[in-house]
Amino acid sequence: MDDLPQNGSGARRPGSAASAAPPRRLHLLALNPTDSVSEGFLPAAGRLGLDVTLLTDQPAAHRERHPELSVVHCEVRDFRQVLDRIEAGGGTDAVFTNSDHLQTQAALAADFLGLPGKDWRAALRCKNKAQLRRALAAAGADTVAHHELLPGDDPAELPEPPWPCVVKPREGVASEDVFRCADRTELMRRCREIRARRPADALIVEEYLDGELHTLETLGDGRTLHALAGFRTELSPPPHFVEERLRLLPALPEPHTARLLDQLRVLGVGLGACHTEYVVQGDRARIIEVNYRAIGDQCDLVLAELLDVPLFEHILSVHLGHELPRSLGARTDGRAVMEYVLADRPGRLTAAPPAARTEAGGVRLDYRPLRAVGETHPVYRTNRDFLGVLRATGSDQRRVEAAVRDFLAAHRWEITPC
Repeated sequence: MDDLPQNGSGARRPGSAASAAPPRRLHLLALNPTDSVSEGFLPAAGRLGLDVTLLTDQPAAHRERHPELSVVHCEVRDFRQVLDRIEAGGGTDAVFTNSDHLQTQAALAADFLGLPGKDWRAALRCKNKAQLRRALAAAGADTVAHHELLPGDDPAELPEPPWPCVVKPREGVASEDVFRCADRTELMRRCREIRARRPADALIVEEYLDGELHTLETLGDGRTLHALAGFRTELSPPPHFVEERLRLLPALPEPHTARLLDQLRVLGVGLGACHTEYVVQGDRARIIEVNYRAIGDQCDLVLAELLDVPLFEHILSVHLGHELPRSLGARTDGRAVMEYVLADRPGRLTAAPPAARTEAGGVRLDYRPLRAVGETHPVYRTNRDFLGVLRATGSDQRRVEAAVRDFLAAHRWEITPC
């Protein structure tokens, strides 16, 4: 745990005189529906007694999933329209999003309305990977060789990067259009491929950071930053970076965690949830990217279960101006493996197991299909290739690992080329 400077949001402890009449209205910004919102934040908002209005550019999808919810169409990538919708609806007590793409917009709206929220500069700094690199280098926290490629720039004029290097969208997410390149010929080819798909996006070319990939999950209230947990991440073979498996770490590694908290302070991270990906190089923790929101792909649901803390309520509460407890009282005896079943070829899914929940030998298994039998898809090389996710939790790592192996061996997923 590390004390942070106040970010101007004016957090207060629940139960104080200032919080005798707690805020009741929450505007939640979203793009597509996610399990984090549907199974985490919306139930938590209900338990907190909040009146939720969901602003989204995909209202039909959210109304289908949550017909009871107040859903308002809004071009949520435009913070000005977000403000218009909030004020037209009579105002709000909190603005929140768990979307990578909407953190800056939510922070700007909260700041304009004088509400608790993230520093919009920190949200932008985390989203824009070039800004992140410059901020860390300027503070002497870490320096990663990198170059920006703005729309219209000629990739052939890029300075020579260290080899291998990585090219990716500057504001991208979920490993989409992220490639490791061994030489200049491959780099030029990948730049052309990405540009063909997203010509308006800036790219970043940076040195490849080799090492074990870990995550750090944090939660803060603007004053105190709690280091909650971390995962060890296994990726698909290069040149892609698709997450295949995450294992909950039994303890947060040091000195890496302390050094990561220092780097997050440099970036201005301090309010709400934050998901940081980094590689371990000896005693160094080198940030790959910072996602200023809760970890997704159902890992946040597993954390709430295993840590035995009201994680989603805590995240919403700090956006209402409340302080976190000095100690969250999180359990440390839980073990988890997240196994993602990936499509390895394009085609139609012709066989796959149904949803299943079992508990045996102290291990709970929860398998969720993410693609229906009969659907046809290309291969994306992102988490959109997930056919299903298997959550295995317990208190004995060996039993958890064995249960995952047994489940995978007992079921089959078949893709028929079209």
